[in-house]
Amino acid sequence: MAESRLVATAWTSAGDTSPMHVPPVSPVPIAERIKAIAEAGYVGMGLIQDDLRVIRDSIGFSQLRSLIDAAGLTHAEIELIERWWIPRGADGHSYEVRELLFDAADVLRPAFIKIGSELGPPATRPDELIEQLRRLADEAATHGTRIAIETMPFSRIATVPMGADIVTAADHPGVGLLVDAWHVFRAGTSLDELSDALTPGMVFGVELDDAADEVDGTLFEDTVHNRLLCGEGEFDLPGLVSVLRDSGFDGPWGVEILSDDFRALPVAEALRAAADTARAVL
Repeated sequence: MAESRLVATAWTSAGDTSPMHVPPVSPVPIAERIKAIAEAGYVGMGLIQDDLRVIRDSIGFSQLRSLIDAAGLTHAEIELIERWWIPRGADGHSYEVRELLFDAADVLRPAFIKIGSELGPPATRPDELIEQLRRLADEAATHGTRIAIETMPFSRIATVPMGADIVTAADHPGVGLLVDAWHVFRAGTSLDELSDALTPGMVFGVELDDAADEVDGTLFEDTVHNRLLCGEGEFDLPGLVSVLRDSGFDGPWGVEILSDDFRALPVAEALRAAADTARAVL
């Protein structure tokens, strides 16, 4: 069934690392990660820029592509470009990351490249980002891929409705949304608000995860240390899935689990647990 097709997003197969590690490179060899992902029944995988840089400088992207193909995986996604509106050479620009991910895209043919924004309060003039977003999407198209905006409640693009407004204003076939359950519910977005914001074809990807009712620490600390397997927390994941299906999204469904407990598990065991609990929700 289309509903049960799963993607092991980058952190789900990364082992004992996190966005707070410097650098956040996975200690698990890439061939071992791919093998475990395939054996757990996923159809695809994600990778972060730091892992892609290590892979580029070791086995290379062509060998990575061969490993993915040999494992029977059919979906790839890569991440994360932030501060993409800042001109090349200006303070805080991210062109090195952009070029790395586009080089990877030429070989890996990802369904999309995830982009974020930057940590801080929500943008007061998100319309100022539109022209740079269109240019980024045009460039992505020349590399055979698309751009998916991941909204985060601790960032400038804070909510899915804000992200949806930006996607609508961009009016570009290569610009869509990455909807992460954690970021939806921790931003306080209701399912009605989510339903009202989404239009058919707008959602390029989804990440399923769960959490306790109360935030532990800052939002960023909570998202890195305390996510739960699907169905083990308080999020209305069945309701979220229903809204997404009604909007026309039919998978594959990403699973993104980050927590201290999850990272402590052997990667193969962690991947199986993440897949089993996501399938139960779906």
